[in-house]
Amino acid sequence: MIFWIFVFVITHYFMRGADHFLEMTKDALGKYFNLRWLLIAHITGGGGALVLGPLQFWDRFRTRFIKLHRWIGVGYLLAILVSSSCALVLSFTTAYKVNWAYAFSLQVWVSVWIISTIIAYRAALQKKFILHKEWMTRSYMVTLAFIVSGLTLKYLLSIGFGTFEDLSPSLFWMGWSVPLYVYQVILGLKAKK
Repeated sequence: MIFWIFVFVITHYFMRGADHFLEMTKDALGKYFNLRWLLIAHITGGGGALVLGPLQFWDRFRTRFIKLHRWIGVGYLLAILVSSSCALVLSFTTAYKVNWAYAFSLQVWVSVWIISTIIAYRAALQKKFILHKEWMTRSYMVTLAFIVSGLTLKYLLSIGFGTFEDLSPSLFWMGWSVPLYVYQVILGLKAKK
């Protein structure tokens, strides 16, 4: 429970950092101004996925309200499809204004996000619920990576560790690949028992 409260708190803190995008002015949006509605849809969908995700992992809630769990799951899936579709467009357009490494890291990240979520959904449709839970965990780890990477980036920039252009590609890879690797090791160790 403490973990999920922590997730809600950091999500709230991080989303408040995106408030300036809601001003919808050229100064606030910068390179995103021409694609502002895609950016807003990306932020809104991503925020929805961040909030809906923890409900999916709450065992007691899931067993008591299975139909609601399914509907929230569909909402999570739709939130990710909206957010990731917009992110894919942004990664092939505005991201190149930063540099190619930044754009490429976003393109791979959003691909992993879409694929892991679709595999989780497909496993649920096939009633492979253990596999579904494992892939939902992966999907949510990739969803949370945005916050982990973003907060780490903010901190490193605040202490003068480097520039956005230099730091962001590596941090974006680290934000999802390291947690997924650790999770895979944990699954492997559990399977040996």
